[in-house]
Amino acid sequence: MSLAPESRGDQRVAPSLVRYELLHVDANTGARRGRLHTPHGIIETPIFMPVGTAGSVKAVAPDDLRALEAQIILGNTYHLMLRPGEQLIGELGGLHRFISWERPMLTDSGGFQVYSLAEMRKITEDGATFQSHLDGAKYVLTPERSIEIQETLGADVIMAFDECPPALSERGYLEPSLARTTRWLGRCVTAWSRLRSSLFGIVQGGLFEDLRKRHAEEICAVELPGYALGGYAVGEKPEQMHAGVAFTAPLLPKHKPRYLMGVGTPLDLVTCVGSGVDMFDCVMPTRNARNGFLFTSQGKLVIKHARYAKDERPLDPACGCYTCRTFSRAYLRHLFIAGELVAMRLNTLHNLHFYLSLMKDARSAIEQDRYADFMKSFLARPAAVPDGA
Repeated sequence: MSLAPESRGDQRVAPSLVRYELLHVDANTGARRGRLHTPHGIIETPIFMPVGTAGSVKAVAPDDLRALEAQIILGNTYHLMLRPGEQLIGELGGLHRFISWERPMLTDSGGFQVYSLAEMRKITEDGATFQSHLDGAKYVLTPERSIEIQETLGADVIMAFDECPPALSERGYLEPSLARTTRWLGRCVTAWSRLRSSLFGIVQGGLFEDLRKRHAEEICAVELPGYALGGYAVGEKPEQMHAGVAFTAPLLPKHKPRYLMGVGTPLDLVTCVGSGVDMFDCVMPTRNARNGFLFTSQGKLVIKHARYAKDERPLDPACGCYTCRTFSRAYLRHLFIAGELVAMRLNTLHNLHFYLSLMKDARSAIEQDRYADFMKSFLARPAAVPDGA
């Protein structure tokens, strides 16, 4: 099934601007080593994408992200639509130029915010009507409007507008929701110009394997540059999510990128890479950093604890990030307790380094056909325990 127009009036429709290259599949797991070619550079996968909700990864600047070797960051359609507005960003040259980030970017569709604003929105066949969390103003977000906003922003990868049901939703709710998301994808494809951005479809289905399989077949029947798994890490237990991803990820096309949206802990990333996922995003490393929760090779460290008041050691002796190379736990605790703004930056640099290094190590393990051993070693570490991070 093809829902894409061959042309739009007199305007020729360009081919997909994103191309995925599958380099290697681990001999003993489903882990994949790939390369995603985009207009703003190459992304080595599997990869973690720091979240820049409002056009900024909180507490760090683009030069920090470049130093961390972040390959791609994510922007949020809903938040950028409300403030400063996509038209202003478009007039100023697009999101890359607006935030001074020359590397690849991905924007979500606003679908997750439709889910999270459950008390302030109404879903119909046309789209979602909701109130702004900023001033209560009424907005309507449709598939066409979502694509228009994302193309104005100019991200390399844009996402289809979908409904994101809670993972524990009943079958009776999911059935019509999935059918609507499939219809919305057709409208997204019709609205998509293919001139600057490449569209990914999203597979939903909660925890029902038959619904996931059916929806994957429907979404993947539409020829797109990539596909995503949505509706995970939204209320279910980690082991339920891991089992769902292990079942669904292999159903997606082998030679297209596979993106697991909004996930997750280090344990989630390592486990789901083993199931064949290529791309991840989550606010966890940055949000936890701002709250003083730090990921280390020895488990999660809460920097405000009094035990670190005189501790001269780095956060993580095994880490080579700027924070660990330069400062003691005692100083980092002092900054956090004193409310110094630099504490947020230093903590965020460390947590992002932890996540990005984890993916770099995963890529190396896949290349050497030792990902099973890598997973086993990681799962034996305290850092693998998702203790409410």
